[in-house]
Amino acid sequence: MYFEMRTYTIRTGMIADYMKLFEEVGLPIISQYAELVGYWYTDIGELNQVVHIWKYDSLDQRTISRKKLYEDEKWQTKFLPEAMRMLEKQENKIMHATGFSPIQ
Repeated sequence: MYFEMRTYTIRTGMIADYMKLFEEVGLPIISQYAELVGYWYTDIGELNQVVHIWKYDSLDQRTISRKKLYEDEKWQTKFLPEAMRMLEKQENKIMHATGFSPIQ
């Protein structure tokens, strides 16, 4: 099992708008291609960040899923243009669960 952790830094003052856009527009689209494990926002430490984790059976599945997402017309026209104007930076990590991890 593979997990992808994405950390987005949102422009100051736009985190509520970003999360609303993601919940109402982005999530219904991306959920067709990937399984959401969790979605959080920061309250202490580095602020204006959202962290989300997606689960994939393999890196090949991730590659195929991301390709299909990028080809999705609604993703390209309804979500990305609005989301991109709110982002400052993005960090992605592929993580492997340990044998003792509660989430496998």
